[in-house]
Amino acid sequence: MNRHKPCIIATKCLLFPLFLLGCHTVEASISVTLTPSVPSPAPLGSLIKWATTVNDTGSGTLWYRFKSTAGTPAVLDRRAATVSDSFHTIVDYGPNNSLSWTVTDHEGTYSVEVSVEDKSTGETAQAVAAFRMTSLVAGGSPVITPTNNPLVFLYSAPGCQPGEQMSVQFTSPSGVTQTTPFKPCAGRTSMNFLLAGMTAQTTYTVQHMLQTASGVVAGPMLTATTAAIAIKSPTYDVFQQSAAPTQAGVLLQCALYYPTLATDLAGNVLWYYDGDITFTTRAAPGGYFFGLYEYQGTDPSHQIVREYDLAGTTIAETNAARVSEQLVGLGRRPINAFHHEARALPGGQILVLADNEEILFDVQGPGPVDVIGDEILILDSNLQVIWAWDAFEHLDTSRLAVLGETCPSGAGCAPYYLAPTANDWLHGNAVQVTPDGQILYSSRHQDWLFEINYNNGLGDGSVLWRLGKDGDFQITSSDPYPWFSHQHDAGIQVTPYGLRLLVFDDGNTRVLANPGENSRGQVLEVQQDTFTASLQLNVDMGVYAFALGTAESLPDGTFHFDAGWVTEDPLAGGNASRSIQFDSSGNVVYGLAIGTPEYRTSRMHDLYTP
Repeated sequence: MNRHKPCIIATKCLLFPLFLLGCHTVEASISVTLTPSVPSPAPLGSLIKWATTVNDTGSGTLWYRFKSTAGTPAVLDRRAATVSDSFHTIVDYGPNNSLSWTVTDHEGTYSVEVSVEDKSTGETAQAVAAFRMTSLVAGGSPVITPTNNPLVFLYSAPGCQPGEQMSVQFTSPSGVTQTTPFKPCAGRTSMNFLLAGMTAQTTYTVQHMLQTASGVVAGPMLTATTAAIAIKSPTYDVFQQSAAPTQAGVLLQCALYYPTLATDLAGNVLWYYDGDITFTTRAAPGGYFFGLYEYQGTDPSHQIVREYDLAGTTIAETNAARVSEQLVGLGRRPINAFHHEARALPGGQILVLADNEEILFDVQGPGPVDVIGDEILILDSNLQVIWAWDAFEHLDTSRLAVLGETCPSGAGCAPYYLAPTANDWLHGNAVQVTPDGQILYSSRHQDWLFEINYNNGLGDGSVLWRLGKDGDFQITSSDPYPWFSHQHDAGIQVTPYGLRLLVFDDGNTRVLANPGENSRGQVLEVQQDTFTASLQLNVDMGVYAFALGTAESLPDGTFHFDAGWVTEDPLAGGNASRSIQFDSSGNVVYGLAIGTPEYRTSRMHDLYTP
C-alpha cells in the first residue's frame, strides 16, 4: 500500500469537523485528488505545482483551499473531516484549483491538503498528500542553488548544533556586503537562506557565519554569479547624490506600471517581483512582502491580498469573497476588494484595508446615492477575520468628500458594484497599528487622519481623534496653510519627546486654492493630551504630486519622502515620481527622479530589513 496516496473525504458538513457537529458520513457526490507536478522526493526549493482533479455530480461553483504542514499526513478518521490543526493556510477558499508550492527552510517530509467546496450544496471534500524535500548539501559542504528569480539564490549549509545560529553574507565586487538575518540551528537538518539584493550579471563572494558559544566560525568562501534579467525598469535621474554612505541604500519601488523593483540609489536593479498583483504595499522583516490585486472589472473572489517571499513564492493569500463570507457570518457588511494597504503584524497577523459600499438616501445627494466606504480588517495567521472596523458605523456619512470626488471619474477608486457611479467618500490609503495599540487610518478624501480605538484587538472601534484641518487638534505653525490635504502614507512613532507623525502632503485641497504650489513632506509633533500639534519639518518637494506618496524616517535621523504621481516632471517627463531624502533641517540629502508613478517607495537597509 502506498502510504503517500492522497486521502479523499466528502461530507455534507460545511468546513467543520464531523465530531464537532455530530454529522454523519454520506455517500460522496464530490471527491478530489491532489497530484504534484513532479514525483516525490525532490531537492529543497523545487517548485511543485499541485493540481486538483474533482469528481462532482453537482453543478455548483467549486472553491479550493490549500494548506500545508511539516510531517506526514494525519491518518484521517471518517469521523473527522479535517486534518491536524497544525496545517497552515497558504491560499484560502477561492476559485483557483492549483497551488505553486515549495519549501526553502529545511529538508523533510511535508503534507499538502486541498479542500474543495461545492458552493451550491455546501458539500466539501479533502485530499492530503505527502512530499519529501531532500537536502541540497552534498558531502558536508555548502552549496548555492539558483531559484526561478535570476537575482535570487538558495544557500544551503550543513546543519549546526542547537543553541548556535547562522547567517550568510555576500559581497559585491565593489565591496558592498549584505547579510541575511540569523537563523537558529536545528541540529541535523541543513541550514538554508534566500540570498537577494544583487545586480544582474555580477559575481558575488558568499560565506556563512556560524555563531557559537566560543565565537564566530566562518564557512568556506564560495561565489555566485547572477544571470541577465529580461524585465524593464523605468528611467532614473539622480539629481542629488548622497554625500555619505547610508544605512538605507536599497530603494523598494511599488510601481503601478512596472513589476515591483528594488534598486540601489543609482537605479541599478537588485531584485524584482513580477507576480500577478496590482502593486506591492509593504515589506516585512525577514524578506517578505505584501501585495494586492485590485481591479474594477472582476468579481470579489478575484480581488486578493497576498504575502510572498524573495523567491516569489506565495506564503499566504485570500480573496475578498472569502473574507466577506466571514464578515457576513459575524453580522457585518461584506467587502468588495482590498485596496491601498496590507502589512504584517506580530504573530503572523495581517492588517489590511478593504472597501464596502452602501446605497444612502438623501444623505450625500438627493435620493439614492451609492457611497464607497472602508473596512479595516485584522486577519489571523490562517487568514481568518479576528477584528473589523466599518466606517459606515463610526464616521459621519453626511460629511462629503472634501473635493466632491466621485467614481468612475476619480483616480484610484476602489471596486464598487451597486451603481454605475458612486461617491468616493473616504478613499482610505494607509493603516497602522500605533505603538500604543490603536489604529491610525488615513482618509485622503476627508483630509483627515483618524485614531481608532483598537486597543490591541479589544477596542470598540470608536474614533478617538481626528487630525487635520477642522479636526480635533490645534496646530502651531507660521505657514499660511499648515495642514496636509489628500495625504498619503501617514505613520506615528514614539520619540523621547512624545509622538512624532510623518505624512506626505499631496496637497490637492491647498493647491486648488493656491495654484502653483507643490506637495510637501511633513513631520509633526503631536500631543494627544492637549490636542495640539506643531510642524517640525515642512519640506517642499519641488513638484506637485496629485496622488500617491510616501513618508518615513531613516535610522540616521533623516527623512524619506516620495512624490508618487507627478503629471509633468522637468527631470523625468510626464507621469513620474520623485524620491527625496531630507535632513532634519530640510536640506536635500539625496534625490532621484523616476520615470513612472510609484504607489510607494521605501528605503531599506537591505531586502530583509525594512
